[in-house]
Amino acid sequence: MQCPGQDSRYWSGEDVFESNCPKCGHGVEFFKDDSQRTCRNCGYRMLNPKIDFGCASYCPHAEQCLGALPPELVEAQGDLFKDRIARAMRSYFGEDTRRIRHAEAVAEQAEIIAKAEEGEDMMVIMAVAYLHDIGIREAERKFASSAARYQHSEGPPVAREILTQLKAKPELVDEVCDIIGHHHAPRDEETTNFKVLYDADLIVNKLEQYQENPPTQEPFDRVLAIFLTKAGAEQGKKVLGKYVMS
Repeated sequence: MQCPGQDSRYWSGEDVFESNCPKCGHGVEFFKDDSQRTCRNCGYRMLNPKIDFGCASYCPHAEQCLGALPPELVEAQGDLFKDRIARAMRSYFGEDTRRIRHAEAVAEQAEIIAKAEEGEDMMVIMAVAYLHDIGIREAERKFASSAARYQHSEGPPVAREILTQLKAKPELVDEVCDIIGHHHAPRDEETTNFKVLYDADLIVNKLEQYQENPPTQEPFDRVLAIFLTKAGAEQGKKVLGKYVMS
């Protein structure tokens, strides 16, 4: 069955439209499911200004449905998936604003670190950044504790359910759940994705601590020594260094 959003039988008059080429101003006709069209006047490849990627942000058949996506739209697809995970996290935590703010702060730091590292998968990193503490609620309900070992056991099933509902690729789901299942306890060999998450979480946890109890230089240097990536240590020094007491 064809997706109704892509089936022209369900289209209205607004689903075929004309937009001016940003290079020469010539009119370019678009169907709503065109990802891009070439201007007949100047040859400029123009992205569809109205395209709604909706399900393409998570559907494994997006490329077959919309055609080969240009790099700009692949990046947009990743951003949409990230936004859906963030919304799912916020919905899950509900009125627990402290946990929501923590997850958002870790995601912000993880994105900064990931962009400076090589060998990372940004979609994995952003998914695990938003969901790394997703087991806390179940840990507290079952064990009256948010201890790391309970987060590690309770987080993966919740994350798997959320990501499965978003129709994430199985390999992404498996990796995210694996990282969540030991995110406080690095193994001898870890992926860049794990290391980025670990460093981002360390920055935010220490930031929350230092705002209440600023450290002196010696304990701060010990913290810098446990970062797993060079970019993470540099970002940690930048963000946390201002709290160090001389």
